[in-house]
This record gives sequence, C-alpha cells and structure tokens, in this order.
Amino acid sequence: MRVFVTGATGFIGSAVVPELIRAGHRVVGLARSDDGVAALEAAGAETHCGSLDDPEGLARAAAQADGVIHLATKHSGTDAHAAGAADLRAIEAMGAALAGSGRPFVVTSGTLIAAAGRLVTEEDGPAPGTHRTASEEAAVALAADGVRSSLVRLAPSVHGRGDQGFVPRLIAIAREKGVAACVGDGANCWPGLHRYDAARLFRLALERAPAGSRLHGTDEEGVPLRAIAEVIGRHLDVPVTGIPPERAHEHFGFLGRWVAVDNPTSSALTRKLLGWEPREPGLLADLDEGHCFQV
Repeated sequence: MRVFVTGATGFIGSAVVPELIRAGHRVVGLARSDDGVAALEAAGAETHCGSLDDPEGLARAAAQADGVIHLATKHSGTDAHAAGAADLRAIEAMGAALAGSGRPFVVTSGTLIAAAGRLVTEEDGPAPGTHRTASEEAAVALAADGVRSSLVRLAPSVHGRGDQGFVPRLIAIAREKGVAACVGDGANCWPGLHRYDAARLFRLALERAPAGSRLHGTDEEGVPLRAIAEVIGRHLDVPVTGIPPERAHEHFGFLGRWVAVDNPTSSALTRKLLGWEPREPGLLADLDEGHCFQV
C-alpha cells in the first residue's frame, strides 16, 4: 500500500514510518524542511514537501495514495483552537480527496478531549468545545462519504527515548522548582503508551480498522500523577509535594490545567477489534529507565 503520512518526521511519526516499511508498505512522508527530507530518505521513505497550511497540496498527496495516516499538528506559536482549525482544514481536504474510494484514512486525536473524571471508552464521543472536537466529528463522518476513516486517540503521555512531551516538561519544572509536584493528592490519572506500541496501532488501524471507528492508544488505563511525581523526585533527589489547585497554573504554567485532569481511559475495544496488545515498557517503567532525565 502506498501510504501518505503527515507528521512523518515527528516523535511518533518517526516510529510509524519504519513500522509501515517493515510491513511492506511504501511510505510518502510530509516534509517541511531539508532536514525532514533527509530524515525520510534515510528511513527509506519518499517525500512530499509541504505543510498543514497547504490543504490543496495535502489533498493532492492523499489522492495519489492508497491510504493516509494524519499525525501532524501545529504547535509553537499557535493557540490550541487555531491549531484545531488548521487540523480540521487538513482533514476536510484529504477526506474530500479520498471520498468514494473506500481507502483508509487514520486521523490522530487525544484521550484528554474526552469527558473527564470517569473511565472513557471508544464508544464515547468528544467533549463539546475542545480544539479537536470538530476534527474528530469530521473524521468519523467521512465514513458516510465512502472513506474507511478511523480515529486514534492517543494517551497524553506517548513516551520513549526522545520524548519531549508532558512528562519531560514535568521533569524540567521539578528541576527548576526543586520539588516534584502533583495537584492535590495526585490521585488523578493519566494513561500512557510507548511510541513503538503507538506505531503498531497506527499500522493496524490503516490495515484493518472499520470505517467510522474510534480507537484508543493507551497501555495502562491510568497512572496516578502522584506516582509520576514520585519517580521524578527519586531520580532528581528532590521532595515530592502536592500543589493546591488554585496554585497549579503558577507552579506548572500552561501544564497547570492538564496536570489536574483525571483521564482514566480503556483500550479494551481497540485491542479486541484489531488484535493489538501493547508490549513495550509502561510509563513508570520507561521513566525509571532514566533516559528522560539526561540533560
């Protein structure tokens, strides 16, 4: 299968590309720079030069592919809702190019946009008003337009060597503040997933996921934030403490709103549907290996 992959040079995409190639697929990766082109060529992939700001170019690349995996998102310098709008435009453009073909289109979302405070399953829709709500709804709706669309919601911590996401930021804050912190008693949970397990999930979704399906990329249903703080505290040799909710933003900055979220998430239906089982180290075990603490 000739697969167009956006976000192909990112932390997750750079694991997805070799996973697809090993399975016999031909990969065309979206590249924004000469470095991106070089990285994709070194991995054995072809390149399509462009960005999320060029929906027409994305549509052309999708039209020439047998399937699409959409991993890219806008980060620095962009507020969440502007990033969500760019993502929606990209999904609509590529979806229109695939309409009526029955070809697979795998779109990325996150478990944090689902309802908080209870166990979330694949049967749950997105909470209203998040920056990814419209993108999720558009991706699932493409099934009615003859696209084998599926949605992969990833855990807030997709971890592994090279991770630059939420947990490394918590480590940096602990170094700066001299304490490893959680909000309140830290009983709220985040699910996690190793990047190599995420890569296999995206491949299986491309190959097997039914049209309109929501899939969950989680290993553990939830890791208490207190447990994450305790591992950080042990590795940095700093005390572990609970921050009152009203001081979360002051201590954690932009992460303050997320560190307090309770997001237990099940992937039981995904495992049953695709025969997918995570096999890499879980979040705490991976964190305890120490690579995230290397400066």
